[in-house]
Amino acid sequence: MSDSLYTILGAGGIIANELAAELTSKGKKVRLVSRAPKSVAGITDLVAADITDPTQTKNAVKGSSVVFLTAGLKYNIKIWSDAWPKIMTNVINACKEAGAKLIFFDNVYSYGLVNGPMKEDTPYQSSSKKGTIRAAIATQLMNEVKAGQLTATIARAADFYGPGADKTGFLNLLIIDKFKSNSTAMWLGRDDQTHSYTFTPDAAKGLYLLSQDDSSWNQVWHLPTSNPAPDGKGYIELIATQMGVKPKYMKLGSFMLTLSGLFDPTIREIKEMLYQNNHPYILDSSKFEKHFNVKPTSYEEGIRLTLAKQ
Repeated sequence: MSDSLYTILGAGGIIANELAAELTSKGKKVRLVSRAPKSVAGITDLVAADITDPTQTKNAVKGSSVVFLTAGLKYNIKIWSDAWPKIMTNVINACKEAGAKLIFFDNVYSYGLVNGPMKEDTPYQSSSKKGTIRAAIATQLMNEVKAGQLTATIARAADFYGPGADKTGFLNLLIIDKFKSNSTAMWLGRDDQTHSYTFTPDAAKGLYLLSQDDSSWNQVWHLPTSNPAPDGKGYIELIATQMGVKPKYMKLGSFMLTLSGLFDPTIREIKEMLYQNNHPYILDSSKFEKHFNVKPTSYEEGIRLTLAKQ
């Protein structure tokens, strides 16, 4: 077993859990950090910390060789505006002090509306308040890298789905869960636009591979994501066929989200991201696939594996 310590900040989320299992399967020493961490994959090094606090963050990172920042915050712009800059600053400073390398698991909000596939060199032109925040903290991190102050990587995924994404994945929540309860499925925005989804086990394996490759550091990477992706109607039909149900669904457009948002603050927050569903949303992971010689899980297989564990 390696003596290196791999610390996961934001333990308990689906990506963090998949990553913890991946690391332990490879014999790595792992520490889980969150406000109230729980053991995953037999890991006993649990540290309770609020990473918006600099001292708690430094204590949590102390002794680490590699740190994964996989934290997820409540989907609220006020919380994001306040917490994300603090978190990124605290984690950067903690990693510097510990001499640890950092991998930031990021989304694609910073790119905004892109005409064509999203690639690692796609400029930041955010189309949302949340995207502006993500662009700022990603830029802050890579500025530290450019200054030679930190060894770090940004690893991005598309919206994701998978066996454990039952509380966060739109495919899980709006289609699979609805069909399971004999309800009508839902699709956000237009159903005729292709939309990439990253399979959560692929994301975790990708994060692990990045942590093991010395040549991968100080870059942006897109985690393995299958292309071409279906459109909304295609996902509905694919999942319905595998579940043996009729592909009944309704579309949630801007009007419906506005109406629903009067009663649900999370739905209200989703509305500004609807551009991702009303235009082609294509994550290009060919850089990763070629470098590591990996092939992303197909949507057919990913759905099958997800349903097998529901």
